[in-house]
Amino acid sequence: MNPTAASPPAHSLRRRLLWLVLAAIALASLLQASSTYRTALQQADAMFDEHLQEVARSVRGGLPLTLGADGESYDYLVQIWGPDGTQLFSSTGPALPAQALLGFSDIAVGGVRYRVYSLQTPQRTVQIAQDLDARQARARALALRAVLPVALLAPLLMMAVGWLINRSLAPVERMRRQVAQRPADDLSPLPDAGLPEEVLPLVNELNGLFGRVRQAFAAQQQFVADAAHELRSPLTALKLQAQALRRSTDEGTRDAAVARLNDGIERAIALVSQLLALAREEGEHGAARAQRVELQDLARLAVGDVLPQAQARSIDLGLATSGTTWVRGQPEALQVLLRNLLDNAVKYSPDGGRVDISLDVREGLPCITVEDSGPGIPEAERERVFDRFYRVAGSATNGSGLGLAIVKAIAQRHGASVRLDRSQRLGGLLIEVRFPATDPQAQAPS
Repeated sequence: MNPTAASPPAHSLRRRLLWLVLAAIALASLLQASSTYRTALQQADAMFDEHLQEVARSVRGGLPLTLGADGESYDYLVQIWGPDGTQLFSSTGPALPAQALLGFSDIAVGGVRYRVYSLQTPQRTVQIAQDLDARQARARALALRAVLPVALLAPLLMMAVGWLINRSLAPVERMRRQVAQRPADDLSPLPDAGLPEEVLPLVNELNGLFGRVRQAFAAQQQFVADAAHELRSPLTALKLQAQALRRSTDEGTRDAAVARLNDGIERAIALVSQLLALAREEGEHGAARAQRVELQDLARLAVGDVLPQAQARSIDLGLATSGTTWVRGQPEALQVLLRNLLDNAVKYSPDGGRVDISLDVREGLPCITVEDSGPGIPEAERERVFDRFYRVAGSATNGSGLGLAIVKAIAQRHGASVRLDRSQRLGGLLIEVRFPATDPQAQAPS
């Protein structure tokens, strides 16, 4: 199954943010308009009631009846009665019930609803009525007029918010265009000038990724160049040895040429194996999962791998342990580290010499120590020997200069440190690999 087909479809952050904000504005505008409309209706109703009271009070004082400052008709019906119940005045229109309640009340006359306000004094009783349907229509008109600014501002606010979102996300779009227009080999850092705080961490991480990829490409190119240079000499030697073998006529010369050819093939195989091991260790960067590893078992296997070379040259190869030593790491890589340490020590020790490997815990840290009786490494060159293909002047010609480079790559991947010194016991080189602290219970002897 294609994993890409099962992945959820991509969504636009811009559209999602825009729709969410616009929906929030629309909802807020709707709530505000509804609240404004209800408030305006209530205020209009209160205003009309107050106007009814003012008209009733003006009639009670015997003042001329005014229907409003602007002369607008409000469909008032006015009736006035004397103390004895005699009707003193009645406006044109339907007759209202004479026994109206004092204060405000709602009545219906001839299918028309009225809002009535009655006021009684010792001289007269005044009753003012207003068509309730017409009054509510005017109240709704006033409420709609109050809602109109909200209805006009909501679209303007939406457009302003959309413009602000687009402008705020412009740096992201600009960065996308810059990345899209870059050639494949351009790994220079992206400019971070003018970027918002939310985008800057992403750009910094991308620049960090570009830097790591750039270093990996540079290391790969250097590795390929070094490998091509180092392989040229042994392959050329193999070609010359093959030509010498073809030209040889007697049996003794042929046997010597075959032996030299076999030695050259063995050296080429060893060089290619170490090149592949170095490429694997520098390329994995801890991809494999670390686990709890016992160094003693790996050391025995490494000693067994190197023992034939040591016996062929009468080199005393010994292993010393002080209990069980545990580390967290990758067994295959750690075995390569141990084998390269021992192979390097055996290779540079004289015939009949001595190589010792010890495993112990120092200051709570697991340590691997390898000592030999060889010539050692001058202090001035102890840092350079970790460089690929570097060989100390006067060292063995059959070395590739990759052993310690592989050791350093594996140690760095496990968080370990590598120290070179002079062996006080054997007089040659001392190599100490110190690993990070592990669970104290893991170091208890079994």
